[in-house]
Amino acid sequence: MFEAFLWGALGALTLLVGALIAYLFAPSRGVIAAVMALGTGLLIGSVSFELIDEALKTQTVGWVGLLVLVGGAVFAVGDWLISRKGGGDRKDPSGAQKEGSPMAIVLGSVLDGIPESFVLGLTVLQGGVSVPLFAGVALSNLPEGMSSSSGLKAAGWPKGRVVWMWLAVVAVSGVAAAAGYVLLDPASGHTGALVQAFAAGALLAMLADSLLPEAYGVEGALTGPLVVTGFAISLALSAF
Repeated sequence: MFEAFLWGALGALTLLVGALIAYLFAPSRGVIAAVMALGTGLLIGSVSFELIDEALKTQTVGWVGLLVLVGGAVFAVGDWLISRKGGGDRKDPSGAQKEGSPMAIVLGSVLDGIPESFVLGLTVLQGGVSVPLFAGVALSNLPEGMSSSSGLKAAGWPKGRVVWMWLAVVAVSGVAAAAGYVLLDPASGHTGALVQAFAAGALLAMLADSLLPEAYGVEGALTGPLVVTGFAISLALSAF
């Protein structure tokens, strides 16, 4: 369980690295968007090869498809509720967070990190952390930390406050990974394949709601090739 916690926290740690980069170097929106698109492709590959493919080995297409839909719906409802409370612009790099709620921004950042961390814990349970998934989580979190923190900086948040926010997200991500490990332990009697499908749906919804819109808003037509490149990298990593 501790190993799963550690991997979940390490995957989320690039959020903090991204925040420090934003406050110290002010990276361009183009760089942030490009890394977002690559990370999205990596995570889509992980969903395909690490979650859906594995779930279909022990469950029917119907059950897997249903749980994917449920997972996506649960994330979408949570994201909608947080947006209504003032956390909808948490990733905007221009400072739109100034009009939002600090607590909603923190909760939204936590929500974004839970599905991917939960899945990391699952892969540890299956015999070792998935390298493609971990790479995708770390790479997607880096620009998320840069983009969100650039906006928080423009909105007047001091660096210390932002660092504490991301440290809280890192801790919750570690707990989510540990939960994925514990809840899917075969001794607990839970059906791992169905939870894999649920997590896949939540993760896909997070990518569609949180990363792709930001990437496309800057990169435009280049977003597609960058996402496909990330997917190809995930495919190559899964071969090792």
